Amino acid sequence: MTDNDAGPRAVAVNVGANTNQPGFRGPLRADGSFVYVPIPETEPTTEPVPTYADLDLPLSVPADRRDTPVHLDPTFAEYACCDRYTYGDPYGVKARPLLDLSAGDRVYFYATLDAPADRADWMAADWGAYVIGEFELARDPVSGDAFRDLPTAERERYAGNAHLARESFDAAVVLAGAGSSRLYDRAVPLSSASGTDANRAVTEWSADSGKGPWWRRPLRYDASGAERLREWVHRERYPAVR
Repeated sequence: MTDNDAGPRAVAVNVGANTNQPGFRGPLRADGSFVYVPIPETEPTTEPVPTYADLDLPLSVPADRRDTPVHLDPTFAEYACCDRYTYGDPYGVKARPLLDLSAGDRVYFYATLDAPADRADWMAADWGAYVIGEFELARDPVSGDAFRDLPTAERERYAGNAHLARESFDAAVVLAGAGSSRLYDRAVPLSSASGTDANRAVTEWSADSGKGPWWRRPLRYDASGAERLREWVHRERYPAVR
């Protein structure tokens, strides 16, 4: 990553289902499309939250999981049971880099996805990490403490976020997206042939080394790296990244 700080910056964070919660990953399709599967809700809530059945996902959810409430975070306006772009996180490891961003910067969301049997050559062989959506920040990120002090009207822009539905609000940061925010139609690879090996979008453009379990870490991008990542996610075809 370069030292160029002139322009929007970005952070990419891991979200969505995995082999720990709820025990399976979302699928990647042969055409590059995918299914965003949220994790289960693990905390008591003050209001009803969607279940896997409510999301009507285009995949076979195990029968014993269909009625499980979900922690739907991030929310994307074009996704089931959502009408805006919000994200919250209770953990400092993600909150700290996100709080360093400003309005107009970008947050990318990536998930680990299972490869299809008839995968394309740009897909990881078994599973891999892929960018599935992005926010253009509508305002500066808000810390959990600052959120508690926001006027009711200001809080409204975050309505529907999973952390606001919990009995105890626990987010260390909350985000609101606008502008070009969207859930992608097609996944964008961060892994190379092996899901555990990062491609250049991680090792060259971000501040992360790509060593160890990089797919669990927030990835920071300065302005130069963020511009390269933005060009990458808007490509119409992804070459094999070995």
